[in-house]
Amino acid sequence: MEETAVAQKTRELCEAILEQPEYQAARKNIEAFLADDKSRAQYDDLTTKGQALQQKQQQALPLTGEEISAFEKEREALLANPVARGFLDAQEQMHELQESVQTLVGKTLELGRVPGAEEMDSGGCGSGCGCHH
Repeated sequence: MEETAVAQKTRELCEAILEQPEYQAARKNIEAFLADDKSRAQYDDLTTKGQALQQKQQQALPLTGEEISAFEKEREALLANPVARGFLDAQEQMHELQESVQTLVGKTLELGRVPGAEEMDSGGCGSGCGCHH
């Protein structure tokens, strides 16, 4: 079966993304994090504690100053870990890249043409996002 022109151009876009130095650096940071058991455990522990605190809040249970302080201390330690920090930064870069591609494609389909830069600088993430940029 022959590949459509859209599929071919999409593959070319994906190849271009993979060749970007920023992408390659972010990917290396993610791989370094995944290879570092200590950093992953630190991240997983903080995530679990954060979820527990969030559940407690959703159940309208009060959070103690001690709980909040312990969480913040662990969060600061995670952010001070260069491997974990690199992972968090890389995660954000990947999210931003994905959002920018999705936004451009979505806007193109919506308008029926490739949008200009001024149309892309609307400051929001799209209808229904709720981010209120």
